[in-house]
Amino acid sequence: MAHAIVPPYLLARIAAVQEPTWAHAAEAARSTLAAPREYRRVRSRLRLSIEDSGTLVAETTPAPEREISDAQQLEVLPGVRVRGEDDAATADAAVNEAFDGLGTTFDFLWDAFGRNSLDGSGGALLSTVHYGKDYDNAFWNGERMVFGDGDGEVFRGFTGSLTVIAHELAHGVIEDEGGLVYRGQSGALNESLADVFGSLAEQHHLGQSADQASWLIGEGIFTDAVQGRALRSLAAPGTAYDDDVLGKDPQPAHMRDFVVTRDDNGGVHINSGIPNHAFYLTATALGGNAWDRAGRIWYRALTSGTLPSTADFSTFADATLTAAAAEYGEGSEEVDAVRRAWTSVGVIQDGPDAAQ
Repeated sequence: MAHAIVPPYLLARIAAVQEPTWAHAAEAARSTLAAPREYRRVRSRLRLSIEDSGTLVAETTPAPEREISDAQQLEVLPGVRVRGEDDAATADAAVNEAFDGLGTTFDFLWDAFGRNSLDGSGGALLSTVHYGKDYDNAFWNGERMVFGDGDGEVFRGFTGSLTVIAHELAHGVIEDEGGLVYRGQSGALNESLADVFGSLAEQHHLGQSADQASWLIGEGIFTDAVQGRALRSLAAPGTAYDDDVLGKDPQPAHMRDFVVTRDDNGGVHINSGIPNHAFYLTATALGGNAWDRAGRIWYRALTSGTLPSTADFSTFADATLTAAAAEYGEGSEEVDAVRRAWTSVGVIQDGPDAAQ
């Protein structure tokens, strides 16, 4: 199943608008909902550094292998190849933004977790831009990142958001590690992990600490006509937007507000707010760079090889506690921060916040 950044319930709301001034956006949303989303060599680079002794040290680290294609506003993949790894920048901003975003995400995965591309083995990073006409989404289809240009009334183009790019690429990492069934709580965990790594990639790129970060996913993809900052907020789920057309961000931050629905594969984009907030609470409690400790714990829980594909929130919470103990020791502040975070969102029921 292809994973898209804009939830179907949000597009459905836009598609149902009857006001003439929103006619173009409504038609674009209907077309986006109807559009198909088929699911379907290691390079190195030289880095030079100077040791304290003044010695120049050369080391080889992995480098990305990127390829950008242009769908030319058709709903056909992969499109026409327009830029490869060793090619110069083009005159097309979307091509260059996608190229740069893939590289930035690659650097984050390597620097933070020692992971060589999505598959850990230097697999190529493929992307297609200008998918469809006024296409209001970006998605991972199992082999490549696909970007629409937006309708220009509600959504701008999607290549300008690093959190969008890293979120979708993170689905590739999740799949490579065995995947999480894209329905219900396991599906919400799938979306949450993608949000976590999307936010961390931006923080890593900007050199931000947990306290400095915006913790927003998709900031900047809305036009000025929309009353909203982003698609989702890890810091404050349910506050990313509040608009007459789009409605109010429906994400809960606590299990008491868990949304039971058949839509959106059982609310995968909605209930992901709960584990999202648990990560935010862990990261801000530990301080510093969120990818260093909180991010490492979440990554280790995902890549442990023991996480079932049907994991619910409680199962994943246990996995993060196990990962924190293995990485930092039982009784460590890291274990305590993780436990307090999951308790605060109502997933672990053994703390003072559980009954709130």
